[in-house]
Amino acid sequence: MIRSLLYVPASADRFVAKAHERGADAIILDLEDAIPAHGKDAARAVLAAAVPAVGRTGAAVFVRVNSEPERLDLDAEAACRAGAAGLFVPKVRSPDTLLRLADRLAPLERELGRSALRFVPLVEDPGAILDARAIAAASPRVLAIATGGEDLATAMDAEPSAEMLRLPKLLVHLAAKAAGILSFGLLRSIADYGDADAIAASAREARALGFDGASCIHPAVVPILNEAFSPSPAALDKARRMVVAFDAAATEGRGAFVFDGQMVDLPIVDRARRLIARAASRPGEGI
Repeated sequence: MIRSLLYVPASADRFVAKAHERGADAIILDLEDAIPAHGKDAARAVLAAAVPAVGRTGAAVFVRVNSEPERLDLDAEAACRAGAAGLFVPKVRSPDTLLRLADRLAPLERELGRSALRFVPLVEDPGAILDARAIAAASPRVLAIATGGEDLATAMDAEPSAEMLRLPKLLVHLAAKAAGILSFGLLRSIADYGDADAIAASAREARALGFDGASCIHPAVVPILNEAFSPSPAALDKARRMVVAFDAAATEGRGAFVFDGQMVDLPIVDRARRLIARAASRPGEGI
């Protein structure tokens, strides 16, 4: 379960120093958009210290690398050496990007005796949206997939309104579920973080649609995401009672039964079981 992922500029010392206190399930150390061109080499160099620092209380640590080939490999190798759990790979347009990166990293991972870095491709242009299913299924390393709303809007010469982002984000979400991986995102831009009520409503909607978590750029959003993407006590209690009732009905030879005024059968009970399993999992477990 990864409910909240907080972006932190890798070279911003004061943000890095406090990142572990923010309660996010994952920290994304950013080498891309948050870092000016003249500072990218210096930001990469601090990963060795920044990765363990932001992950000291158990958050999963990812690094958002740069997409340019001359920077991508250097960023990925530095993240690997620093002990990051995975990479956010921006502007992925085809599975080949991820496959080439996996081939590049495998010898280094063997040398270091560490587990394989997980990938979270970011699809950020119209063609990538339409090819999201192939990207999501590109490699066993792919943990999740997400849409880069601001870059997508720019590529389409559009404004990143909720209306504009809704369809492409849902298409990428479907690709994630078809591939059996996690789906991260809200059906809105994360750049506008000032309206807490709107963010909470969007996060609840995203969870109801099956999204697993979302990223944010301000620590004030972290508790909002954690709450929205966590099973509520009431929902968890209902799920547990439903499973007990289903098992009792099954011993009587009934596959469908009435529960709390609702006709219940196996697909509904399976959702209840998934909810219980989600509640029992720890943030970042299995990465």
